[in-house]
Amino acid sequence: MVKQIFVNLPINNLNKSVDFFKRLGFKFNPLFTDENATCMIIGENMYVMLLVEKFFKSFIPGKDIANASKNTEVLVALSAENREEVDKMIKNAVSAGGKEYREAADHGWMYGRAFQDLDGHIWEIFYMDESKMPEEMKSKGAEK
Repeated sequence: MVKQIFVNLPINNLNKSVDFFKRLGFKFNPLFTDENATCMIIGENMYVMLLVEKFFKSFIPGKDIANASKNTEVLVALSAENREEVDKMIKNAVSAGGKEYREAADHGWMYGRAFQDLDGHIWEIFYMDESKMPEEMKSKGAEK
């Protein structure tokens, strides 16, 4: 059904945002990059378009852009290979100028943390080991 996903986020400063996310290890597709936007590669067929606010506004006629520092419309959640990768991403985000958004949540089988990027968007980074998921949760999934 769906072949790709593109999440579009408004940003204030394209160069600063690109530098921030490069420091977290992300790469960009130069074919979809100009002075208004860039295409950040999240994974296979998964992308985030970072759009300068004026350009982003052209896609939402009649609506305002939410101030991500005060309002939240979306949480971007990315899975990691392990707990160490979660911690490393948060450390890199903070050292690049982001802010840790909330304390770590450790549920044994799932571990997650979150950061805010330079524009206030919240990124949740988590590791999940479904083999350690509580049986009652597994049985709920089997009922569906």
